Formats: sequence, C-alpha cells, structure tokens
Amino acid sequence: MENVALEKSRKFAINVYNLYKYLCDEKKEFTLAKQLLRSGTSIGANLSEAQYSVSKKEFLVKATISLKECAETEYWLDLLKETNLITANEYNSIIKDCKELLHILIATTKTLKKNIKQQSASSNNK
Repeated sequence: MENVALEKSRKFAINVYNLYKYLCDEKKEFTLAKQLLRSGTSIGANLSEAQYSVSKKEFLVKATISLKECAETEYWLDLLKETNLITANEYNSIIKDCKELLHILIATTKTLKKNIKQQSASSNNK
C-alpha cells in the first residue's frame, strides 16, 4: 500500500508543480500557488522519508503528516476554484487525484494504528 501511495504522491507532486507554474506564469498568482506547491509536494516527501523509518510508530508519524498535507492541499485547490483562479475542468482534473491520495492515506494510517495497537497489546500480554 505504501508503494502505491508513494508513486501516486510523486505523480501528484508533478501535477501540483505544473499547476503552480501555470498560476505564476499565466494568472500572476504567487501566494496561493506557493502554498499549494508546499503542501502538494510535501505529501510525497514525507512518504519518501517514511520508507526509512526505524519503527512502525515513526512510519505512522510520517504517514500522518502526509495525510495532513494532503488535506491542506485539498483546501488550497478548493480555494483556487472558488476564487476562479482555476476553472472547474482544471479543478476536476487534479482534485480527483488529491481525494484518491487522501483516501489511501486515511486507510494506511488507520491500518498502521490498528497494527501498532495490536502489537502493543500482544507484547503487554507476554
């Protein structure tokens, strides 16, 4: 599951970067574009770092940060649409990927929490 999220987050980061460039070059919008770039590329960066975690708990922390960054990215995309900085078609083409990534990250963090809790309970019973 983590590899799917990592690959999707990489592709998503590229799309976010392309949208960032469009917003800066064509719309001359720099503030929201920069916020979008930071949160949208941070998702994959944190997942990439998580691959080298020394424990499941550390991995969960990084996955949770990615989840939060994805939720923030969704916010910026919604704001860009509501301020007419991107069209409905532009919004629809990227928000689908964002929501898919969000669902993957929610499932991943829930599963990790459950596994850590079970592991902890198992070791406490010994």
